[in-house]
Amino acid sequence: MSASSFSRALPLKAALFCAGLILAGSFPVSGTPAHAQNVQGIAAVVNDRVVSRYDVEQRMKLVLSTSNLPATPENVERVRTQVLRGLVDEKLQVAEAERLELEVTEEEVDEALERVASRSNRSREEIAEFLKANGIDIATLRSQIYADIAWNKVISNRFAPLVTIGDQEVDEKMRQIEQEANQVQYHVAEIYLGFENAAQEREMQNGARRLVEQMRQGIPFPAVAAQFSQSATAAAGGDIGWLAASQLPSPIADEIVNMSPGEISDPIKTLNGFYIVQLINKQQGNGPNPLRNRFEVVRVLLPVGPEAPASAVQARRTQADELVSNFRTCARVSEQAEAYPGAQVSQPTEVEAGQIQEPLRGLLQAREAGEVAPPQRTPQGIEVFIVCNRWDDQGTQITRDSIENNLFNQRLSMMARRHLRDLRRDAIVEMR
Repeated sequence: MSASSFSRALPLKAALFCAGLILAGSFPVSGTPAHAQNVQGIAAVVNDRVVSRYDVEQRMKLVLSTSNLPATPENVERVRTQVLRGLVDEKLQVAEAERLELEVTEEEVDEALERVASRSNRSREEIAEFLKANGIDIATLRSQIYADIAWNKVISNRFAPLVTIGDQEVDEKMRQIEQEANQVQYHVAEIYLGFENAAQEREMQNGARRLVEQMRQGIPFPAVAAQFSQSATAAAGGDIGWLAASQLPSPIADEIVNMSPGEISDPIKTLNGFYIVQLINKQQGNGPNPLRNRFEVVRVLLPVGPEAPASAVQARRTQADELVSNFRTCARVSEQAEAYPGAQVSQPTEVEAGQIQEPLRGLLQAREAGEVAPPQRTPQGIEVFIVCNRWDDQGTQITRDSIENNLFNQRLSMMARRHLRDLRRDAIVEMR
């Protein structure tokens, strides 16, 4: 079997906007305020391409505003280092696309931005407003998307045609998975921080330790993975999926088997990098798991403060009961909520049961599509959750196509990392 379709190549990292945008560099596109770059000066020169200090400052704002990292002096300095390294890499990636005469059009960037908006349950206008409110020019996001598309085209054109997954490989993997079907399965997320020399090793180890501390204090793992991980799984918030321990490298497997769901590991050193892993959940075997049930949910909030008098709370409860009794469809709930001053209705959001805290998880598990959970009092007010749709887990479904795609993406990701390392080695980079 040969893998020739770009649809199986590395996904756009920018698709994780709602969890936090990844680190990336800058490429001049329409709308970039060049005068600001000139005033700010030069941060680095990559061959004949300039990374401006304006680029660095904009990307730092993007990282801090979308990852929930507190803007402490330590974090700002670490983010600055990571951003600058990402900007340098991006210059190399875009230059390589140009060398291969691979064009990225404004229409492609627009389409990708629409996907970013759709997957984050926002409109393009809402994304632009969010960025503007945080002092970020939308050209910063557009340039990230531009470079991401360009690099995916490089990898697809240069390496995808070279990757061939044989029937024997797939057969062997199928046998392994069947043998492990009754073992404990672990749902794992990863962050990978690579290094190329001793100095980078020390830097990455210290950075990994700080990231672990911050995530254990409440910074979301998917946001940090999307921002900092150098693995292809960064596009999915680091989510590897469900695996038996024997399918993981030994140092990671040794750590995972002793972890509890939700726990985050210390940095795990491997030959060329550090891994940070989170155990999202675990179960015995590959059968159906209620924690993997997925729901499309709309949240209606009727605001009332925690110190509000009992009469105000009761008034909101009455409104919530009325909304529930009159509910017909998710499509009309916004119109229905207009009858209640200050009511806030979310966009339909897809969420997995394992990501929901009790007691809400139990309330949703007991509902079918089109049903409403009983109103709940929270510090924000009275909340009503509507199940617009649900998909119950059927257990792990292993197919030959899914195995082939997984092997293909692993091999292509490895080639991408090697090629970028070669570009770095051959480049002339001057830091200012």
